[in-house]
Amino acid sequence: MPRASAGPVLVYLVTEDWYFVSHRLPMALAAQRAGYQVHVATRVKSHGAEITAQGFALHPLYWQRGSINPLNVASIVRQVRDLYRRLKPDIVHHVALQPAIIGSLAAAGLPLQRLNALAGLGFVFTSRNLNALLMRPVLATLVRLLFNNPLSAVLVQNPDDRDAVQALGVAAERVHLIAGSGVDTDAIKPLPEPDGDVTAAFVGRLLDDKGVRPLVEAQALMTSRGETIRLLIAGDRDPANPASIPAGEVEGWKHRPGVELLGQVTGIEKVWARAHIAVLPSRREGLPKSLLEAAAFGRPIVATDVPGCREIARHDINAFLVPPDDPVALADAIAVLAHDPALRARLGAAGRAMVEAEFSSQRIGTDIVTLYNSLTKTGPALLPGAAAAS
Repeated sequence: MPRASAGPVLVYLVTEDWYFVSHRLPMALAAQRAGYQVHVATRVKSHGAEITAQGFALHPLYWQRGSINPLNVASIVRQVRDLYRRLKPDIVHHVALQPAIIGSLAAAGLPLQRLNALAGLGFVFTSRNLNALLMRPVLATLVRLLFNNPLSAVLVQNPDDRDAVQALGVAAERVHLIAGSGVDTDAIKPLPEPDGDVTAAFVGRLLDDKGVRPLVEAQALMTSRGETIRLLIAGDRDPANPASIPAGEVEGWKHRPGVELLGQVTGIEKVWARAHIAVLPSRREGLPKSLLEAAAFGRPIVATDVPGCREIARHDINAFLVPPDDPVALADAIAVLAHDPALRARLGAAGRAMVEAEFSSQRIGTDIVTLYNSLTKTGPALLPGAAAAS
């Protein structure tokens, strides 16, 4: 395929089209404004038209996310390698651990820059599941070998993950830190609190590692104490993830008093317009988008004191932090906020100010374009939109 002369070619490799739209779109738009030709390689399910409407080139992949079957792995590596050889990109942005491994294998021997972006360390490095424990040394070896390639760099979202990646053997000079994809603070504005019973909301996939089980237990505990605090759960199961909550267990939550399951919600402001408090009792995160958005909407946070969460949820500034897997501490923290509207207002305002100062998509977009330019040795003068993006 002949190369156009419009600017450097950037390819995002991501497992699912919805994840690209939800978590990487602001970065891609910033790169596009800076003059990059943006391509997206992913499994296309329901967001293909939305991706192409942004002016990005879309390349569907036949990807079985979560599969460790050698034949499936070989197939996706071959698909990605064929794409890289055809497009001859200047830089590829591998989104999350599995695409980083697959993409790095596919890029072996090809003269292209690889940015391996880790949104947290993933199931294998965070779960206590036996399969995860068995796979951990294998993936650790692959990370050390593939990510130390002279053409490779690693992108993390918080200092804990930076330290963890270096502890796996990746050279410190290859590891870069940018705090997520950011939030469009022009589009997302603080919301007034709703009327009615105080409501806490969880937004995310229904995974054991996200702490949904302790949250449901905390809700039951508050109900047993006579509290009238409601719980909204927005998100679906993720059967491709080994930590996904079983369907029967989720079905049982629908019958618990004070609990409402919303499923996958389009237009996240619908959730925060109904909630007074944001909750994420995860065991580990990269930088949780749900909490960034909740803070941008002016909601106080209750979260676990773990990597990723504590980057945006800062104790007694805009949040209360509690230990992971502790329903009692979770219930106590939610109840304190539920009974103190002035405290909720103070923490919510502080969270909004934090997002504006540190996590706006404009700021993050500038940071990611600067990193792309440094990796590709592309000067700002070669990118006609760089000045506008910054």
